[in-house]
Amino acid sequence: MERIRVLVVDGHRIFAESLATALTAEADVEAAAVGTAQAAFQQLERTGYPAYDVLLLDAELDADGALLTAVRERFPDLRAVMLAAADDARLAARALAAGARGWVAKDSSLARLLLVVRGSLRDETHVPPALLTGVLRELDRDRRHRSEHERLVESLTPRELEVLRCMLAGMGRKAVAERLFLSPHTVRTHMQNVLGKLGVHSTLAAVALARRAGIPPAE
Repeated sequence: MERIRVLVVDGHRIFAESLATALTAEADVEAAAVGTAQAAFQQLERTGYPAYDVLLLDAELDADGALLTAVRERFPDLRAVMLAAADDARLAARALAAGARGWVAKDSSLARLLLVVRGSLRDETHVPPALLTGVLRELDRDRRHRSEHERLVESLTPRELEVLRCMLAGMGRKAVAERLFLSPHTVRTHMQNVLGKLGVHSTLAAVALARRAGIPPAE
């Protein structure tokens, strides 16, 4: 029998280890546990790909979606399921948008959790019925905001977009000038134009908007 390999990631280490033990008691599951997002990524890197099939991740531990995003880029075949202490439509929507396959309450039965874990391997997405309406509303709101951000970015000239991509890469004015063979004064003008067209008042806000619009940084 082919076993499902699960990595449990939860800030409450005792809970994580207890859940891993309960899962391993199943004939078709083998589980391990770690207590931080950093430890999870290190474990995935250290054991080699594909060491695990499913990542059970504490929703509060990855509220900003950083680990999910990194995992999706580095291990695209690894399914992620969120473990939640409480229902939160916004967090759930953010996790699903970042690639999670399910949202399960921590006080759910083991049978329910196994149903979601096994379903994730069939590319199913599981969300509690009581949370579904809120999640769909949040996903629709995010889609509309993304569309608006994309429209604003499309108003930039090709040169302004180049400058914005350099800003996304963390370059300062001097570095952008050297990269694009422009004078610092010209770069400053382009940056001001970018802020004006995007309707923001700082480089940080412009970068955040560009990320939400899906603009890649300069390489």
